[in-house]
Parts: sequence; C-alpha cells; structure tokens
Amino acid sequence: MVMNWWNSPHLYMVLVGLAGIVVWHVIPRRLSTTRLIVQIAFFLTMSVLLLDGAVLPYEPTRGTETTARTILVGSAKLLWWVHLAWALIGFVRIYLVFERKPREARLLQDLVVGGVYVGMLLSILAFVFNAPVGTLIATSGVFAIVLGLALQNTLSDVFSGIALNLGRPYVLGDWIVLSDGTEGRVVETNWRSTHLLTLAHNVVALPNSFLAKLGLTNVSSPEESHGLSVTIRLAPTKMPAIVAEVMNAALQSSNTILRQPPPVVAIKALDATAIEVDLFFRVANVGQRIPATNEIFDLVYRHSKSAGLRLATPPSSAILMNDLPSEETANLPEVTPIKLINAIPVFSALTDNEKDALAATVTVRTYRTGDIIARQGEMLPSLMIVRTGIIVRERGEDDAHAQEIGRLAPGDFFGETGLLAGIGETSTLRAMSHVVVYEIDQQSFAPLLLDRPEMAEDLAAVLSARMSLGGSRTEQEHTDSKFALLKAMQTIFHPVPFRRVSSACRPGVQEGR
Repeated sequence: MVMNWWNSPHLYMVLVGLAGIVVWHVIPRRLSTTRLIVQIAFFLTMSVLLLDGAVLPYEPTRGTETTARTILVGSAKLLWWVHLAWALIGFVRIYLVFERKPREARLLQDLVVGGVYVGMLLSILAFVFNAPVGTLIATSGVFAIVLGLALQNTLSDVFSGIALNLGRPYVLGDWIVLSDGTEGRVVETNWRSTHLLTLAHNVVALPNSFLAKLGLTNVSSPEESHGLSVTIRLAPTKMPAIVAEVMNAALQSSNTILRQPPPVVAIKALDATAIEVDLFFRVANVGQRIPATNEIFDLVYRHSKSAGLRLATPPSSAILMNDLPSEETANLPEVTPIKLINAIPVFSALTDNEKDALAATVTVRTYRTGDIIARQGEMLPSLMIVRTGIIVRERGEDDAHAQEIGRLAPGDFFGETGLLAGIGETSTLRAMSHVVVYEIDQQSFAPLLLDRPEMAEDLAAVLSARMSLGGSRTEQEHTDSKFALLKAMQTIFHPVPFRRVSSACRPGVQEGR
C-alpha cells in the first residue's frame, strides 16, 4: 500500500499543484504578467497530468476508489480548481481596466474576483466532496433571504456605495451641496457612508442609500472655482448707467474675487423705489464664499457712499413712504474729510475736536488713470486716504514685469509707513481709474502723537500687523516689530519734523484744503 501510495501518478499532480502555490506567493505582486504566465503554465501542466491519469476534474469522485487514491485524486482536483481560479484572476487584474478610471476598474475587478472565488468554492464542493450543491444553494437562498431582510438597510448602503463609486459623482476633497441644504467637503467615503466636513467644522456621516436618493450638486467640478451673485437695491437718485459703473468699480476693487472670467453687473429691475442690480463674480474655491461676499458688500457700501448713492428702502417699507428720493429731490450726502477720518479705525481713539483739527489740514489730490502715485521703495511723507477711485498695488523690477498684489478702494489709506515709521512703500501704487485722495502731512499729524503718546502704541501695533500680512511671524516677532516701529516713530517725530516733499516733485494735482 505504501509503495502504491508513493508510486501513484496522482502524487505528482499534488506536488505540482503545491509547487504552483509556492511559486505564486514567491513572485512579487508587481510582476503581474510573470505571475499570470507561470500560473497558466502550472494550470496546463496539471491539466495534462489529470487527463493522462484519466481524471476529469469536473466529474464527481467515484466511491469505488481506495482511500489513498481518493485522497490524492481529491487533492489534485482541488488544486486544479484553485489554479484555474488564480489564472482567471490574473487575467482580470491585467486586462479588466478602465482608461483613466483606476478606482472604478479596481472595484469591478474586486467584484469579478469575488464571483470567481464563489464559483471555485461551489465547484470544489460539487466535484471534490460530492456535496449536493443544488440543495445547498436552495438552503443558502432561504438563509440569504432571512439575512437580507435583517440587514436590509446595511445592504442598501453597500450597493448604493457600489453605485456611487462606479458613477463617481464626487471624489475626496470635492465640495457637494445636497438638495436638502446639507453641504460640505467630502473627507471620507466607504461602502457604508460618506463623511462631509461642514463650514462649522463638523463631520456629518451620511448613509450611501440616503445620498443615492437625493440630488446633489458638485460645486468643485468641473473646476474648483465657484460662481456667486449678490443683489443690491439702490435708490433711483442717479441714472442706471452711473449705478452700474459704480457697482463695477466695487467689483474691480476686490482683492478676493477672480479677475477671469471678469465680474458682471446686470441691472435686474427699475421702478420708482429702487434700482435693483445683480453682481456676478467667481471665487477660487468654495471656502472663499463668505469672505468674498463680505468684502463685496463692504466695497459696495464704500463706493456707493463715495459716489453719493443711497441704498434703497426695503420693498415692504417703501409703500409707507410718501417722499421717495429721486434724482431731482435727493439730498445726496457729501463725503467730507471728517467722514472718512471717522471711518478709519486707526483714528477711533481721537476725540471729536482732534478729528476736526486733523480734517481741517487735509489737502485734496487727484490722479488720472494710469498715474504712478508712488514707486516701490519711495517714502511718502503724508497719509493718503482714498476718496474715490481704485488704486492698484504692484510689485516688480519694472512696470513691464509688475505683479498685482492688491487694490485699494474708497476709505482705504496708504503712506502710513513713511509718515509714521520712515519706511518706503512696499509696492508701487498706480491709479486704475480717476482717483481723488485726501492727504494729511506729517506736520499736521505730529502734534497728535506728542499730545497723545498712547496713540503711538496703537499705531505701532496696527502698522506691525499690516506689514506682517502674508508673512509667518510669530507672536514674539510681532511684538518685537511693534516696539521697533514705536522707536522709529519716536525718532522721526521728536527731534526733527519730516521735511515735506514739494508738490512739483510728486505726481497728482493739488486742489487745496
């Protein structure tokens, strides 16, 4: 019996099958083609040996065989089915691919591989162990129905996850908005659920079956930029063309929205109570929606005040008003130096008398479109407050290679670094449109700092914060910069007044105080 066992040709079939398993695990996964070729070779070798031994792997084992032969034949047939499954899996892994869609291909491969393993298991049960597969499948079907009813929601989530992964309406990092108002950035997705990070920095876990039933908007596709619109209602005190021009200036002076595609101003409605205007613009990503909208509202308010426009009353209260403003009857407020000074936070510590005295020393300067107000590195001896127009801040070695870094709108100011700290401008200032500025020189500003030493500390803190924008200063570096600026301000203002540059040496037209 022992000699028959070792001399049996079926033993060599088993040894070949075991050798194939060892080689399969020895070859690295990255050599998928080599693994497939070797696997096919072992599969064909086993097929030849089985056929030579008059063994058909797809027929049940006869019960008349001896125990030793039954074990060897069963083992050989089991290994043959394993090698057949691995050969099919090798084909699936190499040739079942989707161009430019590796994730979908991997998912489909996993599903097919799972089907191959199930088929292999059923074949081994039927042709090796002579198990009644039909009865087993029927029994398993009843059990599967019971299990499916118990896990209905879970299975729904799993199959919905498969559908979402195949369709890929979103990927990790996309910002999606659901039809019920829920929105957030996709931070995780699996077979069971999808996790969204909301604006409140909360993680919302949504079942895939819930997502599959709702409509969703992927605002990150086909590109990351996002379109926004705001509606402004202004009193009809000026022609709609002038209103549209002022609103366009507000959009052009923004530092947050995208320049391309250019923002659009559309007059939506016109009646006796208001001119309704829609402002359309785009931001680089969804995270900038709130900052951009806030900035646009602020710029609309400032440009409207600068141009003498009034915000319209709400439609619900307009019917209660008998004297609605018009172009003929409107008493438009004049933007005076004192109003601009009151609007600048750096002057909030001054008393009303000090503000009035400072406003009385203001000089008005005008610049044409394209005028260079100050070059990079040039030290301005005056504080300039923008009255109307848009000023562009640029950096570069020359005008041809200048890069825009920001824009100034009505109510913004510049020149404070030269006036207060004796430091040159960090960028070139160019008038993008007709610009009117209010100028406050050092001689008018010095008495305030001498009478109010605590104001110097506030100014030093403000200047240090402005100069550190875009940098990565620590709190200690910011404090050191504050005291350095304070020392520079004391040095400039105490011993010798800053000598004013004559108007002949500077661009701009001086109109008077």
